[in-house]
Amino acid sequence: MSTKKKATRVSYGEALKELGSEHEDLVVLEADLASATKTDIFRAAFPDRHIECGIAEQNMYDIAAGMSTAGLVPFASTFAMFSAGRAYEMIRNTIGYPHLNVKIAATHGGISVGEDGASHQCCEDFGLMRLIPGMIVMCPCDDAETKAMVRWAYEYQGPVYMRFSRAASDAVHEDGYVFEPLKAEVLRDGKDCAVIAAGLMVSEALLAAEILEQEGISVRVLNMHTIKPLDEEAVIRAAQECGCIVTAEEHSVIGGLGEAVCACISENCPVPVKRIGVNDAFGHSGPAAQLMKEFGLSADHIVSAVRELAGRKH
Repeated sequence: MSTKKKATRVSYGEALKELGSEHEDLVVLEADLASATKTDIFRAAFPDRHIECGIAEQNMYDIAAGMSTAGLVPFASTFAMFSAGRAYEMIRNTIGYPHLNVKIAATHGGISVGEDGASHQCCEDFGLMRLIPGMIVMCPCDDAETKAMVRWAYEYQGPVYMRFSRAASDAVHEDGYVFEPLKAEVLRDGKDCAVIAAGLMVSEALLAAEILEQEGISVRVLNMHTIKPLDEEAVIRAAQECGCIVTAEEHSVIGGLGEAVCACISENCPVPVKRIGVNDAFGHSGPAAQLMKEFGLSADHIVSAVRELAGRKH
């Protein structure tokens, strides 16, 4: 397993280049941010299949929709705030409604965008994209998972929303990792509480589980890389076998992974749930690591939540 930190946006760019050499129908659209979204990696190898749309995100998604009807597989890339936010209506009506084969690649999601501040720290995208019928919503936790996810998205017929991070993340997976689409991944088994996490919060959940193990608390860690459709079977099993759940996401506690888990649990197997996320607030400018702690997105906060819930059982 590599110990080097890597931003999943970089992994996305590398995955596009690799897929581009295998599939001539893959095209990449960009909205004046190729160096930030890392689609410049693809552009350097396949300049004729990289379409620069300028600062016109709404137009970019309409172009992508049209290209998909001509048999191409477009990956349209920009920041999460500009895709899920600025271009929401175009994604809903032009891609989602006709269920077109467009891949929406959103980088710079969440508080870890850091110094760019509240205007760019999109913590609403999971919720917005979950609301679009038929939209797959995904968020990888590391380099290996990102590359496997992008490959799967290419092969899947239909719209997919993928969020990639600006900040570098720890490697979670060993060499030889095999991605299982649409299924939660049990990274660590446990019986006292389950932590269900996505994206950058997966490595924090694993760290929290290690800390809690020293206290005699056994924690199951699930990597919920697919926010929608939620792997309800895995969630219900965790509720039944662990008795309480903590969710952890770099997203608002409203509308994202936490709410999806709560809906599933309340209808099938009610147990105590604590949501770790951004608590109905805008972010602000600052170093990513500092902001993650300030907004409660850290292993320490997961540890506190697990202690509280597990303590109720005794």
